[in-house]
Amino acid sequence: MKKAVIAVSTAVLTAGLVTASPAVAKPGPTAPKGQTTKLTEAVTVNGILKHLRQFQAIANANDGNRASGLPGYEASVNYVTRELEKSGYDVTKQEFTFPYFEELTPTTLTVAGAEVASGIATYSGSGSVTGPIVPTNDIQIPPGAEPNSSTSGCEASDFPAAPTTDAIALTQRGTCTFEAKVDNAVAAGYDAVILMNEGQPGRTDLINGTLGVPKDVPVTGVSYEDGAAIAAQGTPTGTLTTSVEADPNRTTWNVIADLPKSKLKKIKNEDQVVVVGSHLDSVTEGPGINDNGSGSAGTLEIAKQLSKTGLDRKLQRPVRFAFWGAEELGLLGSEHYVASLSSDELSEIYANLNFDMIGSPNYARFVYDGDGSNGEAGPAGSGEIEKIFTDFFASKKLASEPTAFDGRSDYGPFIAVGIPAGGLFSGAEGVKTPEQVKLYGGTAGVAYDPCYHQACDDTTNISVKALNELGDAAAHAVATIGLSKSGLYPDGSRKAAKKVTGKAMKKAHGKAHGHAGAAR
Repeated sequence: MKKAVIAVSTAVLTAGLVTASPAVAKPGPTAPKGQTTKLTEAVTVNGILKHLRQFQAIANANDGNRASGLPGYEASVNYVTRELEKSGYDVTKQEFTFPYFEELTPTTLTVAGAEVASGIATYSGSGSVTGPIVPTNDIQIPPGAEPNSSTSGCEASDFPAAPTTDAIALTQRGTCTFEAKVDNAVAAGYDAVILMNEGQPGRTDLINGTLGVPKDVPVTGVSYEDGAAIAAQGTPTGTLTTSVEADPNRTTWNVIADLPKSKLKKIKNEDQVVVVGSHLDSVTEGPGINDNGSGSAGTLEIAKQLSKTGLDRKLQRPVRFAFWGAEELGLLGSEHYVASLSSDELSEIYANLNFDMIGSPNYARFVYDGDGSNGEAGPAGSGEIEKIFTDFFASKKLASEPTAFDGRSDYGPFIAVGIPAGGLFSGAEGVKTPEQVKLYGGTAGVAYDPCYHQACDDTTNISVKALNELGDAAAHAVATIGLSKSGLYPDGSRKAAKKVTGKAMKKAHGKAHGHAGAAR
């Protein structure tokens, strides 16, 4: 999963239950009594764990990872395909090429002889550059009042002329993409680039962003504090060393599973396809059992049990299961899928559900903020999807809270073309607060997933309680939207959504979407 920003809500106490404050409550879809329960009871922790153990075995046999472009991912694709075909689905391996990237040895940065914590920027070039570190002329120290207020590096004129043949530019996050900042630095004569964070709350830590496409110069990220300390030294001498492997055209796949045509003929609303997706790839550093083996395993088990219970014969609209490739390099699989659809095919995508990490060991119950109660709302229908999850948790006397609906997981390409979306997230590198411990248990001051994007993200890095609670909520949502006669809208029509999303679909179709990490 790409780095996500958590929006923590103000909680209210109602009838002994602590839960997130809703925005405007609207009637949502309901399925016939007992049918959603039938699916949630069929989707078990043991069933999900069975798939997670298979993912771990695949990683063990393939250099410890399941990253797109490497053998472990292809083996994961083959496993998921076999399981879906055994359950009666028509499965397509959607092939696409993408720019592969891997850090071969850890990036190092020294400034005035002292080592500074740094992280590789995805699609950085390889090399070692020693020379003066020159800040742009518009770095904000102290930071501006609002995020994205720094324009550092967004214009070529922001960079003083490079003083030597080997010089390193220091630029700050904000306003424009990391790619644009690096391109402007290179145009100004710099041989390497340091990206410092912006400094507002949530924008202080070391940056691990993506440049979108491979670059020829070394690029690293540092925290706001370390960046400010470097800038305070004027133009200190530094050395930046990176070692990476890049391939601009490596092959990978999405796995797309549809109900067989014999069952589709019995579905009333054949043009209302619900896409249920999770990314299947890990990072190169580890097996990715929580990120995102947990979401993929949950999605796979829901698909299998939907068929096994016979509920697929009672669906009011088709449910399509998708397992995305190359998410960790910028949502590339889901972007490719959405871009490959015709305008008519796009208009038939009724909703997208996304499950990206549902087993974090120090977990919280985060629900994507579709109604915008803590930020920007999603396309029409996203609030109704959010309510399905929050109502389910409330019915079980379990707290939940909204998480930023900022397009940084595979729902992003769907909301970019006006398709309503929603989903669950158990937390990544963010740190659990004492207030959240009261809601969910766990340990304050510790990351939701201490092994996020690391080799230790293995089968020991899973909370079975999280899998149980979020897995049930995911199954409930799939059943509710798939089986509801009224759908997301109380009148049973899609007119409201089409008025809002029709123009967005036409405008966005065929255009490239910005990669999650390449943004500001």
